[in-house]
Amino acid sequence: MLDSSIPAILRERASLQPNDIAFTFIDYEQEWEGVEEQLTWAQLQQRVVALAAEIREHAQIGDRVVILAPQNMSYILGFLASFEANVIAVPLSTPTLGAHDERAAAVVRDARPTVILTTADTAAAVAPYATAQDGQSAPTVLEIDRLDLTVRKRSTSRRETPPATAYLQYTSGSTRTPAGVMVSQRNLFANFEQEVSALLSEHGKVGPPGTTTVSWLPFYHDMGLMLGICAPILGGWHSVVMSPIAFLQRPARWMQQLAKRPHTLTAAPNFALDLASARTTDDDMAGLDLGGILAIMSGAERVQPVTVKRFMQRFAKFNFAGKVIRPSFGLAEATLYVATHEAGEPPTVATFDTEKLTAGMAKRSTTGTSLISYGAPQSPQVLIVDPDTRLETPASTIGEIWVLGDNVCAGYWNKPDETAHTFGGVLADAADDTVKWLRTGDLGFIDDGELFIIGRIKDLLIVRGRNHYPDDIEATVGAVSGGRVAAISVEDDTTEQLVAIVEMKPRATPEETQERLTTVRSEITSAISQAHGITAADLVLVARGSIPITTSGKIRRQACVEQYRQGGFVRMDA
Repeated sequence: MLDSSIPAILRERASLQPNDIAFTFIDYEQEWEGVEEQLTWAQLQQRVVALAAEIREHAQIGDRVVILAPQNMSYILGFLASFEANVIAVPLSTPTLGAHDERAAAVVRDARPTVILTTADTAAAVAPYATAQDGQSAPTVLEIDRLDLTVRKRSTSRRETPPATAYLQYTSGSTRTPAGVMVSQRNLFANFEQEVSALLSEHGKVGPPGTTTVSWLPFYHDMGLMLGICAPILGGWHSVVMSPIAFLQRPARWMQQLAKRPHTLTAAPNFALDLASARTTDDDMAGLDLGGILAIMSGAERVQPVTVKRFMQRFAKFNFAGKVIRPSFGLAEATLYVATHEAGEPPTVATFDTEKLTAGMAKRSTTGTSLISYGAPQSPQVLIVDPDTRLETPASTIGEIWVLGDNVCAGYWNKPDETAHTFGGVLADAADDTVKWLRTGDLGFIDDGELFIIGRIKDLLIVRGRNHYPDDIEATVGAVSGGRVAAISVEDDTTEQLVAIVEMKPRATPEETQERLTTVRSEITSAISQAHGITAADLVLVARGSIPITTSGKIRRQACVEQYRQGGFVRMDA
């Protein structure tokens, strides 16, 4: 499969299973219970080829085509048509009308597209980004849903040499300006095979008949793009998608679709498991059975043991098997997937001495910091490396996670220095210095053969000369507050101080809210002191939705630091 292509696979699906449903989009904006729009493989192929022909009226091979469309069938067609047209797709989120989206503007400046794909409803919001740059003509804006894609066109992709880069996956920008990861079709196919081999090892490393992917994850994020569009094409599976807003409005919709479809595969960040547990009622699940779920990949942010336990307990009565939760580690620079917990058993949780962790060592104990296992990495290859010496660390020693495999991408678009640093890792004692490793920027360790994740190197908190990991502190505080938390380090004179931004839900009356805030403040202070041996210099209690996050739901801690310094958080207890 590595030498094939998305257009070739799509042609084959349309030929062999023309009347099978390929994609189902559930529109919850039209009706609360949802309206389904479906395309068979034959219909999908015809529309993709027709849209590709429209794109090639305005673009040459290798040109960039930005997708700024809502999460619906038009987005799917736009992405797949970019492959067919042999242009480089750039999936993005739709900007809000009347509000400047600096991320979208920055990506458009960097990618310099010749075409922007959108829809009639969002064309007005997209128009400000379709501007000329440095003598280059303004990109042509095509409204996908206004085009007649039922007209049969002849595919020309097989007679052309496609660009080396299939699409640019712009990073979420949690610690820096977004950069476009250059993903090739070979990367995509390799990562699919790695992922399926790990997730479906109990099923012969293939999806059983009737396999269906269910996703609300945004298409402009690597996990949503792979699960919602790419994996179904490569696997020949039915894909059921909804918008992220549809999930956030009613998380039960996700759980219902997992129960209604046979042999389902899905994925979600840690926070989504919490939302589904808290906001799905027994009435929502009446008569439904979750026993058909093949796997729930949980990634994008560190998976918390308490979240997994809560999710398993909540849905056990609906025949949910805990073994299908698969804590997973990955990143856009590796296409998506790197490692996941082994199949067949519920996620493994281990407890480590907190003092040892702050000193860079992992030692199991009966009390301390609980971490979830991401399994024993198989393919791609994973090493834990000291980022300063570039030597592999001994077992149970914290270091940077390095990755090697066919899924690792070529680098960042137009960023040679960043590419050299991130994609050009060479071990100091390497026998062959031409072997380049991906430096993930993530801290972790391998203990008893299993991978454990600590967090981002750039997010490491150093308070009074000791290392503290924000994910650990956020887990401690979140267990008290019940909401999203950002643990940041803020410099005060010459010392670093811990500050926790804590989202809270107001109570029925102002008096009850203030009473709750006072109690929570005291409990958080005590919990941080007991668990981590430090005191927060400031606890900022804010309303839900106040903490800035990335497109994938990760906390933008550096943005939190700037907002805190500028006094930008509205305190509930002011």
